[in-house]
Amino acid sequence: MEKIQRMIEEHVGYLIVFTILTISVAMMVEILPLMFSRSTTQPIAGVKPYTALQVAGRDIYIREGCYNCHSQMIRPFRAETERYGHYSVAGESVYDHPFQWGSKRTGPDLARVGGRYSDEWHEVHLINPRDVVPESIMPAFPWLAGAKLDPAAVQANMRALRKVGVPYTDAEIAAAPKQVEGKTEMDATIAYLQGLGLALKGIR
Repeated sequence: MEKIQRMIEEHVGYLIVFTILTISVAMMVEILPLMFSRSTTQPIAGVKPYTALQVAGRDIYIREGCYNCHSQMIRPFRAETERYGHYSVAGESVYDHPFQWGSKRTGPDLARVGGRYSDEWHEVHLINPRDVVPESIMPAFPWLAGAKLDPAAVQANMRALRKVGVPYTDAEIAAAPKQVEGKTEMDATIAYLQGLGLALKGIR
């Protein structure tokens, strides 16, 4: 055993091979089973695919880098559930590609932000966060209020999401342009935020 240990420690090539083997086995044991577990691949009750407006809002949320400061993952600890609500479960994120769980929290977790504030509050907050939270270090996003959505882009995004498993029907995709016609990026972002966590909202 000591011989093997010395061989691994003294030869970088062996160390790399054994490290890769160890990581591979760990991934097969920890990650692979989750890919076939219904609790991680099936939506929980109440979870539905995003509407066309929410799809557009989610894309803006990602484009503007909101995930760099906000997670959408409440950990199963009392300090977290007391502040944010029910801890996050995989079944509420099955239609997220990619999901926004993360761990970065320069700002608060947004997993249960849906319905917590009014649309007007969100609009003021996005235009100038300091108007509603004086100590906020969040950047302002005033341009969202004037930028119109591209209906064709939203429709294309929904088609792409259907290819990775989101159950949009032909009728829903066909109706998407009308649903976002005349809407701004601000409207879409607020719609996305207002839909977060509603399936588990209020459960303790």
